[in-house]
Amino acid sequence: MRHLLNTLFITTEDIYLSLEGENVVCSREKQEAARYPLHTLSGILSFSYAGASPALMGACAERGVSLAFCSPRGKFLARVCGESSGNVLLRRKQYRTADDLLGSCRIARSMIFGKLYNARWSIERTRRDHGLRLNGEKLAEASEVLKGLLPSVADEVDLDRLRGLEGVGSAAYFGVLDEMILQAKEVFFFQKRSRRPPLDPLNATLSFAYSLLANDCASALESVGLDAYVGFLHRDRPGRISLALDLMEELRPCMADRFVLSLINNRVIRGQAFQWKEGGAVLLTDEARRAFLKAWQERKRDTITHPYLGEKIPWGLVPYVQSLLLARYLREDLDAYPPFLWK
Repeated sequence: MRHLLNTLFITTEDIYLSLEGENVVCSREKQEAARYPLHTLSGILSFSYAGASPALMGACAERGVSLAFCSPRGKFLARVCGESSGNVLLRRKQYRTADDLLGSCRIARSMIFGKLYNARWSIERTRRDHGLRLNGEKLAEASEVLKGLLPSVADEVDLDRLRGLEGVGSAAYFGVLDEMILQAKEVFFFQKRSRRPPLDPLNATLSFAYSLLANDCASALESVGLDAYVGFLHRDRPGRISLALDLMEELRPCMADRFVLSLINNRVIRGQAFQWKEGGAVLLTDEARRAFLKAWQERKRDTITHPYLGEKIPWGLVPYVQSLLLARYLREDLDAYPPFLWK
C-alpha cells in the first residue's frame, strides 16, 4: 500500500477494501492492515483480486473519489463511476487539447524530452559501467547529440518539427545500441529497427518488451480516467492506443531497452529462446515468453526514487504515476507535464 498524489495504491494481491465510518480500511484475511481517511483521497487504484465492498464503491462514486481495479499484473479491469463523474470533464479537456496542435505539442515535447534524456543516460550508464569494454568515443558522440537536442525539444512548438528532432535523437541512440550489447554478439546484434515482423533476436525481444510496456501504459491511463486512444504526438488512428504510445516514449529507454539489455548481458535469455520462420520473422518461443514475462514482473517490483515526487516507488507504478501527473496537468493543477527523467 502506498499513498502518492492523494491516490492510494494497493499493490498487495490479497488486500480487501471496505468502508468504516469515514475511513478506507485495508484488510488481509479479515485482519486490518491499514486505514486511510476517505476525505484525504482523490483516487484509489487497486491491483488486488480481493476487491472492495459495495459500501466503499458507493461512497467513492458519491464523493467523486476515483476507484479503479487492475489485475496484479497491471491489466485494467474496471472503474467505479457515479451519476456524474469528473472523468467526463477530464476527457473533454483531453479531447480539446488533442484538437489543439499547440496544446498537443506542449505535452508531446515533454514526453520526447524525457525520451531523449533517458536515452542519453542509458548510454552514459553503459559508459560508466563498461567503459573499458566498449567504443567509448562512439558512445560519447551519441550522448552529445542527444544532449544537444534537449534545448530545441524543450522549446519546440510544431509537432512535425518535434517529430524530426525525435527522429534525429532516435537515430543517434539506435546507432550505438549494438555497442551496448556485451554478450552473445553472434546472436544479439543490432543493425536497424525492424517490426512487423522483427527480423533478428534483438528486435524480437525489443518488440515484445514494447508491447508489454504499451499495455501497461494503456491500463494506467484508463485507470485515471484518460482515453488511451486519443493521443497528442501519435494522432488518431482506429484501433491504436495513441496516448499509451505517447506515454511510453519517455519510458522506452529506461523500462524496456535497459530491461532487454540486462536480460542479454546477464545471459538470462539466449539464442535458443527464438524461432526463425520461413518468411524471415524471428519470434520468441513460448517458453522464452513465459521466462520473459516472469522477469518483467520481477523487474516491476524493483524500487526507484521518482525524480519528480522524490519518493521511492516500484517500477511498475511509474506509468500510473505519470498518468496521474498528466491528468493533473490537463486539469490545470500543474503548469506543465513533468516527464519521467531517469538517471
